Amino acid sequence: MSTTIRQTVEQLRPDAQRFLADLIRIPSLPGQEQEVTLLCEREFRQLGVTVERIPLSDTLKQDPDYSDPVPGIGYTGRFNLRIVRRGTGGGRKLIVNAHTDVVPPSDGQANPFLPRVEKGVMFGRGACDDKGQIALFYLTLRVLDALGAKLPGDLVGHLVVEEENGGNGSLAMARTGEMADACVVLEASDGKLYTSIRGAVWFRLVLHGKAGHSGQAGQTRSALLLARDAIAILEGFHDELLAASWGFPLFDPSPNPMPITFGRLEAGNWPAAAPSRATLEGVLGFLPNRTKEQICAEMREALEHSGNEAVARNFDLGFMYRHDCSVVDPAHALPQAVLAGARAAGVPLEVGGMTASCDAWFYNNQLGIPTVVYGAGSLRFAHSKDEQLALQDLTDAATVLTSFVQQFCR
Repeated sequence: MSTTIRQTVEQLRPDAQRFLADLIRIPSLPGQEQEVTLLCEREFRQLGVTVERIPLSDTLKQDPDYSDPVPGIGYTGRFNLRIVRRGTGGGRKLIVNAHTDVVPPSDGQANPFLPRVEKGVMFGRGACDDKGQIALFYLTLRVLDALGAKLPGDLVGHLVVEEENGGNGSLAMARTGEMADACVVLEASDGKLYTSIRGAVWFRLVLHGKAGHSGQAGQTRSALLLARDAIAILEGFHDELLAASWGFPLFDPSPNPMPITFGRLEAGNWPAAAPSRATLEGVLGFLPNRTKEQICAEMREALEHSGNEAVARNFDLGFMYRHDCSVVDPAHALPQAVLAGARAAGVPLEVGGMTASCDAWFYNNQLGIPTVVYGAGSLRFAHSKDEQLALQDLTDAATVLTSFVQQFCR
């Protein structure tokens, strides 16, 4: 049977490759996914599955788990897609999640929205993160139909907006309350099945100084220098947190599975003037020994009690994005079923820990649906100027996913 699945995948892959190229051509930054969502709607409707628009609303902004690193985004007229291959009845229901948005082009990335194939590799923004995963789901549905698979359980796809800026699309799907027996979030997974996914918080730290001329030493307080000191304080906090976070076997192989990254710093408007305000933005990862609430509180405490009184008295700290870790025991029936699908497909697959954050926690933690992360390609190419997806990886992942779905949705 696995040979038949692979042969069918290989026969149908050119259609998925064409679809992926069409997806890449559309610049679908967060908040600008409408055109690519409409393309998905047209393509999936041709497969004979049910395609339903799940409307979004500005009321989403009032949700305590809403993320807002990108200002000015509105939701009126926008929607996610819910795609259903209905079962014959009585089987297990599986949700598959993938996102339609991409990050902006990287420095040095030539023609990011012009797909090209070189030596069996598709290049372009979104190739692996996450449009290649939409193509993976599309290919899996095509293969199931070509095989005449009559599955008792429903296979449901959630194609969501805004994963890259905090998961607001998956948040909206979680708030519908849809339940299932399991969920697979499709992300490039480097030939691994991720059962543990680390958490992350995106922070915005504002430092308040006292503006003045460069010749007025002692009369000014540079917010930029306060930001420098705050970076050192937060790096120290991260080092202490990392030291206290070892002991998770799936994360321990990484030298730093929960880094802190300072991504933006804005301050001042003149070289010879101390700025009165500096805004520092970044992201801090964390492992399952902490919750997002604990991390937010501990970061604030670190700034308040570092011994640097100038920083302690002159900062505001906010959080634009807060994801908890998502953990499923590798011995659970879901990962074991995916691994069995990989064995049947003849594709090597091992369990690992994901050293990035994604939308899995909405399903696993908030809805109580066991959730893992799996997909085609390598995460190391995501968000890079060389973003790519080896088409052989797409073949292998579709063979694994099809084999798993056939066994699980019974």
